[in-house]
Amino acid sequence: MYALAVCAEMVFRDLPIEQRARRIHEAGFQVEIWDWTKHDLDALARSPAEFVSMTGYVNGSLTDADGAAELLRTAEESLKAAEHLGCGRLNLHGTGLDGQGLPVVPVHGEPTGEMWLAAQRTLTRIAELGESAGVVFTLENLNTAVDHPGVPFARAADTLALVAAVNRPGLRMNLDLYHAQIGEGNLIELVRKAHGAGLVGEIQVADVPGRCEPGTGEINYPAVARTLADIGYEGTVAMEAWASTDSEAALERFRAAFTV
Repeated sequence: MYALAVCAEMVFRDLPIEQRARRIHEAGFQVEIWDWTKHDLDALARSPAEFVSMTGYVNGSLTDADGAAELLRTAEESLKAAEHLGCGRLNLHGTGLDGQGLPVVPVHGEPTGEMWLAAQRTLTRIAELGESAGVVFTLENLNTAVDHPGVPFARAADTLALVAAVNRPGLRMNLDLYHAQIGEGNLIELVRKAHGAGLVGEIQVADVPGRCEPGTGEINYPAVARTLADIGYEGTVAMEAWASTDSEAALERFRAAFTV
């Protein structure tokens, strides 16, 4: 069966991040974080929590030479931070995001063919870094309609195509079903397709609308959970969602939705 994780950035928000990680761990979940540069890594490392995913770069993008160089440079820095926390997955996006989730290098319209080729080259080098370090980089799909307008390669179909084109064990897809529901829908078939291709490194969840815990919106997450069990998914399902009310209650709703 799959493991369950919770993003510490989005729950218990009145507590310092290391205390959030401890609370999530004590509730029986793995822990994920975002930008490691904003946290006290020593304090997090002293936590009993099992950290399984963090942002795998600080700046940069996939679509241009300067952005790619910066992405690779900061990915190497992120590898050191991941080693400090014993974290085995590092997450990427098509371009860096600011504090509001907006792209640092937005793309207007569809990415060009040259952008696709540049992204493939950059991700191949990223995969090589991951393989040398014994970790996996994951490329996350996002939505451009609500949260991240202008991000290139945002759709699940785009991230899946790029990961397949690179075809290296150091790069997998972070299949975010919240973003996919807004952008594409047909979640169960998307899960089956990505898993069947052997390209899923992690699955993230939140409900739509609102990006709160499963059970607060339109997505039938118990049906998704049954599908994951049926296809033999053994990776991590992570709740990257705001708590609609109480954080402990949100964690229990998440657990209930994914208990098959």
